[in-house]
Amino acid sequence: MTGPRIGTVVWPMQSWPEAGETWRRAEELGFHHAWVYDHLAWRGATPWYDAYTTLAAAAAVTSRVRLGTMVTSPNFRHPVPTAHAIKTIDHIGGGRLAVGIGSGGVSRTSDGGVLGGPEWTTAERAARFAEWVELLDRLLRGPETTFEGAHYAAREVVTEPGCVQRPRVPFLIAANGTRGMGIAARHGAGWVNTAVAPGRAPEGVVRSRLDALRAACEAEGREVRDRVLLTGFTGEPWLESPQAFADLAGRYGELGITDIVLHWPRPGTQWDADMGVFEAIAAEHGTGG
Repeated sequence: MTGPRIGTVVWPMQSWPEAGETWRRAEELGFHHAWVYDHLAWRGATPWYDAYTTLAAAAAVTSRVRLGTMVTSPNFRHPVPTAHAIKTIDHIGGGRLAVGIGSGGVSRTSDGGVLGGPEWTTAERAARFAEWVELLDRLLRGPETTFEGAHYAAREVVTEPGCVQRPRVPFLIAANGTRGMGIAARHGAGWVNTAVAPGRAPEGVVRSRLDALRAACEAEGREVRDRVLLTGFTGEPWLESPQAFADLAGRYGELGITDIVLHWPRPGTQWDADMGVFEAIAAEHGTGG
């Protein structure tokens, strides 16, 4: 296999056991990793099942594919119960979990503002994100955590036996700006981006953001190994044909992208695609390719 590793987002819209068959199929097709969005709904779509419960079930019915959130949202999750769920799923899956984390969106059709209270300003959202990630990091490293921040707190939280993966499960930080890049460089094993910026070509966006990530890593004295491109938002023809995918993957791989994530085809939406093309891409670029 050459080029970036490939993964897929599995929509949390099927009931079990049908959903279990989809997760098993993702593994059979050879995807290196499979992800689920973490929302209470998404753009008004229903039904929409819980990400962490879904991952626990998916971990139980698969054995090889890495699993994770794309991405966990502080909009409605506190780090303490989130850490408890993460370490449990990591044990169920035998150390295959990765946790994508983002600052959370503002749309009420997904989960923005669902807990009530005043609207978060941009600065407050950024501050909450930084503190959320810091506390989750401490909780998963354990063995006991007490923390008092401006937005989140934890008191004598015991996290033993901890995660299967040591010192904790890997974090993949979704970030565009300077502060987010700093969080990725400080805490992340990976970085997630969609290449979206109004009026700009996607490849140029990724190039400039990778430069910013490298600068942040240099300042922190760390390296972010996995650089993930979540596709499907820029109009690029990722699932038009196996050749179109290979061409795009090659170009982004040259820029420094290590992983590409495709959406499982969803009829009647912008993520609709020929399932035969989707499977051919997995066969050629997945673990069996």
